[in-house]
Amino acid sequence: MAIDPPGAGRLQAQVAGTLQDHWGLFLAEGIVLVLLGVVAIALPPVATLAVELVIGWVLLISGIVGLISTFRMQRAPAFGWSLLSAVTGIVAGVVLLRWPLSGAFSLTVILSLFLSLEGVASIMMALDHRRGFAGRWGMLFLSGIVDLVLAGIIFAGLPATSTWAIGLLVGINLLFGGTALISMALHARTARIG
Repeated sequence: MAIDPPGAGRLQAQVAGTLQDHWGLFLAEGIVLVLLGVVAIALPPVATLAVELVIGWVLLISGIVGLISTFRMQRAPAFGWSLLSAVTGIVAGVVLLRWPLSGAFSLTVILSLFLSLEGVASIMMALDHRRGFAGRWGMLFLSGIVDLVLAGIIFAGLPATSTWAIGLLVGINLLFGGTALISMALHARTARIG
């Protein structure tokens, strides 16, 4: 029997109350995410380019902020490494913004490698624990196979897949995330707080 920490029930009631009070905002956010997800799925090259440009701006701005911070703290330890990190961020940001298609290609290769490693890890974990997971290990195994198939499709189709893979996956993520928020908002609207 699990023992709840003191105040856990009160905190849970406060969270539920906040969700219920603001369910409309969560519903609106969910609808926006679903719409963005549908657009990204319908136009994956545009979504891929948008994601790549956002990453480029984030790297550029973080590099500039890092450069300013580094020069303000010149006497701090590891000045050279901090300077190198800031310049690397600036260069990477400029490259992604100046040549977005090469950036999308690089991000797609990284995505393919990630899916490959994730797939192998899931399969090995499923096989290693198939007795302990009973009937659940099959889903983990299947998830690993799906990851490997996706990685193979993306990698085999390079460079063409770099124009759509990231955008499609971001679209799917937005669609499912938005659907979850809509579901949560509709449940919070009618839930009774005890």
